[in-house]
Amino acid sequence: MKIWIATGGTGGHVFPALSVATELAKRGHKITVSTDGRVMKMVKDGKPTKAKVVFIWASGVGAKSKIKQILSLAKIGVSASALIIRFLFSRPDRMVAFGGYASVPAVFAAHVWKIPTFLHEQNAAIGRANKFTMRWVKTLMTSFPTVDGIPSKSKANVIYTGLPVREDFINASNTPLKHENKILITGGSLGAQILDEIVPLAIAEIKNKKLFITHQTRPENVAKLQKFYADHKIHANVLSFIRDMSSAIIDADLIIGRSGASTVIELETVGRPAILVPLGINPDQAANAASFAKLGGGFNIPQDKFTVKWLATTLDDLFDNPVRLDKMAKKSYVENLAVQKIADTITK
Repeated sequence: MKIWIATGGTGGHVFPALSVATELAKRGHKITVSTDGRVMKMVKDGKPTKAKVVFIWASGVGAKSKIKQILSLAKIGVSASALIIRFLFSRPDRMVAFGGYASVPAVFAAHVWKIPTFLHEQNAAIGRANKFTMRWVKTLMTSFPTVDGIPSKSKANVIYTGLPVREDFINASNTPLKHENKILITGGSLGAQILDEIVPLAIAEIKNKKLFITHQTRPENVAKLQKFYADHKIHANVLSFIRDMSSAIIDADLIIGRSGASTVIELETVGRPAILVPLGINPDQAANAASFAKLGGGFNIPQDKFTVKWLATTLDDLFDNPVRLDKMAKKSYVENLAVQKIADTITK
């Protein structure tokens, strides 16, 4: 079977796509991956050996400038036209899109030629690009059991598959907490200013507890946070980049961070309790954190309620009650069979 996989934009869209592409290639299918220039190198480095890679000219249309919005729409239109012509001569049997604006041209071209199309939504609230392409999609596959914002008129079949994660997380699935009083603070690739402001002050208020902190932050904040922790005799490793994030999550007894889809699913795959502070302007993160908190695995706390007093009290209580941390860890665990489920859904 010839299967076209459309992805692009960010690593969050690319990694799940490549994981599924690899699984489908192992099953003997012929794979083509289309993507935009921003992540072309990532796709070429991670694709299955015999898979083809196709460049898509596309960018997001969320810019405030009308000129940039028009240019973005023009790029998508040109790429869609090119793919319509391409599919006239070499038509895939399946189209699989992993979200982002780089997937829109491929989904539209597949619709023109009536190619069965499958769409994967990372977040617990459907993204703009996916919401737009839902009208042309046969099946929507989701990372979370429920997804907000699916158009009421959509006729797509909705299947909960989960989100692919790296093998390191799968291998550590449902491992017990080590109870070494380790806290991981991570705000994504650029860090999160509110975590830098609140977390160190809260930890400094906790008395008579030997905590070990790994704190990922912006490069310009590393020296300041190192000095703060040292001045307060807190054992802390402050980094601008964590090379082995899977080990950092697996080793931690508690994670404090944002709630991007990949982060939340990684926590669920390993089974780790967390305090999640969604990015205030991002409804996707709020929905992801709410889904995690509903499991009982941790806290979904809005930025305006994430205070030094609240966090100090919460940390004090959690590390006074290791049994509670264990219960949260067990509740957070969700078996991750996403790669197999997505590949089965596409090929059956």
